[in-house]
Amino acid sequence: MYEQVAEELRSRIYAHQLAPGAWVDEQAIAAEFGISRTPLREALKVLASEGLVELRPRRGCYVAQLSEQDLDEIFPVMALLEGRCAEEATARAGTEAMARLEAAHAELERHAAAGDADRFFEANQVFHGILQDLAGNRWLNQLIADTRKFIKLTRRDSLRLDGRLRQSLAEHRAILEAVRRHDPEAAGRLMREHILSGRAALARLHRPAAS
Repeated sequence: MYEQVAEELRSRIYAHQLAPGAWVDEQAIAAEFGISRTPLREALKVLASEGLVELRPRRGCYVAQLSEQDLDEIFPVMALLEGRCAEEATARAGTEAMARLEAAHAELERHAAAGDADRFFEANQVFHGILQDLAGNRWLNQLIADTRKFIKLTRRDSLRLDGRLRQSLAEHRAILEAVRRHDPEAAGRLMREHILSGRAALARLHRPAAS
């Protein structure tokens, strides 16, 4: 039961239905799911271990909120990890794998054309996931999965910035072309640039408006 509750709350956090920094009303959530506080607290402990919530003594549970410094530290790490993943995937990509990647990219094209940031974000997750599968490096995959939990708290937001959807699509096109050419070095470099470009977009999004 607590695993199901954790999954539902995790989805709400990523969708910002539970916003960064928000207090988690344990009593209301327990009533909503028709459960006691015990399985709910177990679920919150799971989310706390993933860094998605903070359990504060005598104050309750709060959704994690990443600072600008956190983002500046996390994104370069993610860029290194995903860049390496793209290199290994490109070196191993065969005909069947390329067909999967092409199909995923077609979804990116479709959702970008429709201006649907939410579906583009989900298709983006699939695209990156396929590259992870192709790389076949379980240690690298685990590190990426752990780091992505934090990135997902903010990454969807950047796609709503004017022009970012088109920019992200262009970056994916370039990565796909490097994989097609079987150029691991270029694929890795382009992936690193793509991840750091996402951080730059977030910085623009959070920049205070000029007075």
